[in-house]
Amino acid sequence: GILLCGHGSRDPKAVSEFENLVKKLKIRIPNVPFEYGFLEFNRPIIRKALDSLKDKGVERVIALPAMLFAAGHTKNDIPSILNNYSAETGLIIQYGRELGLNSLMIGAAGARLRETLEINSIFPPSKTLLVVAGRGSSDPDANSNVCKITRMLVEGFGFGWGETVFSG
Repeated sequence: GILLCGHGSRDPKAVSEFENLVKKLKIRIPNVPFEYGFLEFNRPIIRKALDSLKDKGVERVIALPAMLFAAGHTKNDIPSILNNYSAETGLIIQYGRELGLNSLMIGAAGARLRETLEINSIFPPSKTLLVVAGRGSSDPDANSNVCKITRMLVEGFGFGWGETVFSG
């Protein structure tokens, strides 16, 4: 089976968007038991999603973190839940990796940026400030990836300035 691990959010729109992603993924792989769980704020929690897979007779789970970059939740919190569950129940769980910085990610960010520039075409990129906000991570690898994607976007679009902002 497959388990998609989400962070969870206090924003109902974010939860709805995640659940819509899950529905689309289930359609693409209809013959594989597929569940999702949240780390915090929402239900089902990851353990309940694992219970559901186990109740369906699944003996091996591929758990995928639906997160952009590897930071505390991806490196520590989710693996801890999965390892404890596996130790308690004997369920075999393989853990995948985060979405990460790759050409598809950069392409998606670039497409969104291009769309925004077209809608707001008053100023050319050279007169525009790009601010990329990376929220909530004290992990140096995740912060490095936010800086890398900012640099690539600034260089690729010819912005006059680029800035990375981190907020707690």
